[in-house]
Parts: sequence; structure tokens; C-alpha cells
Amino acid sequence: VYVFLADGFETVEALAPVDVMRRAGLDVVTVSIMGGKEVVSAQNVTVAADELYENLSFTDADALVLPGGGVGTDNLSAHEPLRSLIVDAHAKGTLVAAICAAPAILGRRGMLDGKNAVCFTGFEGELKGANVMREKAVRDGNIITACGAGAAFEFAFLILNALTGDDQSADN
Repeated sequence: VYVFLADGFETVEALAPVDVMRRAGLDVVTVSIMGGKEVVSAQNVTVAADELYENLSFTDADALVLPGGGVGTDNLSAHEPLRSLIVDAHAKGTLVAAICAAPAILGRRGMLDGKNAVCFTGFEGELKGANVMREKAVRDGNIITACGAGAAFEFAFLILNALTGDDQSADN
């Protein structure tokens, strides 16, 4: 599982899923797209990513996770190699998960056409072709979306369940 970090990411939206998935024994790699391993969140928390984007091939990806945050989402969206990776992974059936403002990245690429999806309030217009729901987190096929930091654990458990087939949310 690859979790992408860009300056301005929402701390809880990135690290709650990392925590949940690592506790469940999944191989999770945090990936900086910033050219250096240190990434600064919207809450001014500096996180050292496990790897740099340019050092990975992502051929073994089971899931790609995009934390939100307005600035973080803009930074993720501006990274052309990541945009291409997301589209290619989605086409291959790889799980793609986005929370808060980040589902807009998927909507702008036509990946939400006919899908149930959610996002942070005010970004609904970016979810092109989606059936916008009023839930905290939603899975539709190989797409998982969530509305924001308050849904970080629901988001994490949907990802975990999609990857393991086991609903561990009640146990952890």
C-alpha cells in the first residue's frame, strides 16, 4: 500500500490509515512527492516519508492512498507522474483511495463516472460524473472516498477491508 505525501497534507488523513494498516500487518510505504523525505503537513507536523516517489516503480501496488488537505491535494494533483500512476492503476483494477479534497483528483480524471463518492464539503463539483453521497466514507468497486479528517478511521477500515476481506474495525 502506497500512501502519498505532499506538503500541506492533512496529518490525520494520512497517518490514521497508515497506523491502522500497519497494525493489521499490511506492508505500507509512505511516499514523498516533494523531492526530499521530509514533508510538512497542513498542521505544521513534519513527517519523514519512507521513500521518495522517484525511487519506486509501484508495480507491486495493491492500493494507492491520497490524503487530502487543500494545499496537499493541489500538490498531489500538480505531480504529473502521480496523476498518470493513479489513472493507470485504476484502469488495472488497483484500489485507489482518496479523502477530503483528494477525491477531486479522481473526479478531474474521469475516474468517478457512475461511482458513489464523497469528499470534503465544497468540493462536490469536482467529482465529475459521480453520484455524490452524504456518508463519511464510501467504497464503490476499486475506489474508496471519504469526506475528511473526521472520517479518517472509517476510510482506513474500508481500505483494510478491501485489501483483506476481513472487517477488522470492530476488533481494533
